[in-house]
Amino acid sequence: MSYQVIARKWRPKVFAEMVGQAHVLRAIINALDNDRLHHAFLFTGTRGVGKTTIARILAKSLNCETGVSSTPCGQCSACSEIDEGRFIDLIEVDAASRTKVEDTRELLENVQYAPTRGRYKVYLIDEVHMLSTHSFNALLKTLEEPPPHVKFLLATTDPQRLPVTVLSRCLQFNLKRLPQKSIREHLAFVLGEEKIEFDQPSLALLAHSADGSMRDALSLLDQAIAYGGGKLSETDVREMLGTIDQHHVMTLLQHLAAKNGAALLQEVDALAQQSPDFGGVLAAMISVLHQIALVQAVPAALSEETVERGAIIALAAEMSAEDTQLFYQIALLGRRDLELAPEPRSGFEMVLLRMLAFQPASVAAPQTTPSPPQSSKRVVAKAAPVSVSASDVVGEKKSLAAPASAEWSEVVAALNLKGAVRSLAVNTSLVERTDVTITLLLDNGHAHLRNDKFEQRFEAALQQYFDQKLKLVMTVGAPAVETPASKQVRVASERKQTALEAIEADANVQSLQKAFGAKVIPESVNPVD
Repeated sequence: MSYQVIARKWRPKVFAEMVGQAHVLRAIINALDNDRLHHAFLFTGTRGVGKTTIARILAKSLNCETGVSSTPCGQCSACSEIDEGRFIDLIEVDAASRTKVEDTRELLENVQYAPTRGRYKVYLIDEVHMLSTHSFNALLKTLEEPPPHVKFLLATTDPQRLPVTVLSRCLQFNLKRLPQKSIREHLAFVLGEEKIEFDQPSLALLAHSADGSMRDALSLLDQAIAYGGGKLSETDVREMLGTIDQHHVMTLLQHLAAKNGAALLQEVDALAQQSPDFGGVLAAMISVLHQIALVQAVPAALSEETVERGAIIALAAEMSAEDTQLFYQIALLGRRDLELAPEPRSGFEMVLLRMLAFQPASVAAPQTTPSPPQSSKRVVAKAAPVSVSASDVVGEKKSLAAPASAEWSEVVAALNLKGAVRSLAVNTSLVERTDVTITLLLDNGHAHLRNDKFEQRFEAALQQYFDQKLKLVMTVGAPAVETPASKQVRVASERKQTALEAIEADANVQSLQKAFGAKVIPESVNPVD
């Protein structure tokens, strides 16, 4: 018996075997079991998500010899013939190869005749958007009022190209791209049934490359099994797919966060030895930067199954949110423009060098006065500690401990924190500081930033600044005073308002307004230093 490819061998034959698409299956199953069947169904979605598979199972459900239901027997002659692609009353048409109106008219000539063997005559038209305008016009009347023994099942990857007159005559089901987790789990199940050795990283690579398509995932799985000689390993799958080791991407980002240009170029040189697709490297960097941004904004959003999860969390703490967004945008634009470079490596290096060149020297909050020098910190540490309330800080501008110290927003700026730890710090206000504790109130709008690891780093930075062993005590609530973050927003708003007023008062602007009815667009005003 000839070999059957995995994608065909493991194609679902009943609805229960389908992976994902629960929102579509629920509606179809209920319609079948309650005898509320429409005459035309339209399935839309990207390639390999199950459009044609669902249509064929629906055809079996309609023609199974045991009766119409959502669970065809799979054993009768009708079910067997549909599975084998030779059921005479299932007319499958590839619209991409039959676009002419003459083809459509020929197809519809036999609609009026009763099915030869089955209960229903089912027309399955794949890639229906490829039909010509005249073909759609020929189809419309039959599609709206077909004989009771006819069902139309239409499938397309591009529903936008269908006339609204066709869309209005069909029940439309939008199939989603499958999540990587679902693909990984199904591949693991198939490999278990096939008794083939594998490791989880290889499945993660295949699921990522499949890009939401189960058919692509199974086809890649077939290729990987052949490449690996009957088993799957991460190294073999990476070689087959031409992907780079994630370690290189993490190392590049670590050097960027450390602003180490020499080490960055050394890593590029090591990477170039593998003759990689530098566009793919940038794509991998973009993906990791997205995950870093997730951790910085909402730490719990990063999946437990994420590859290199620990390294991503570490980078999120080391890298500022501003740098993350900057690197992401430069990588995104660099990937688009890479083909314009004289050669890929030089273009890739320029993208990385651009990240370094545009990286701010400091991302701390704006300061109205310079940060206290190191000697000032030691004076503060040796002074007798005093208790200061939050109202004292804002109302009377009292120092945290003794003369030469700074108010809370300046202390936070001087800590030079980065990433999620900085986001945590700038959204706190000082409640009290004693000789053993410092009590802070975290704005409840940023409670998601609380994390044992981040608080430990914040506490360590405070201890280093004050040169004193302090325990950080943090509570969550609505601050009665301004946090460094809210102060920064207020200052920025005031500066913008001042700039707007200056523009409105400008004689030239007033002349333009008077002569041409010009208007100042507030959103376009950005104050400069």
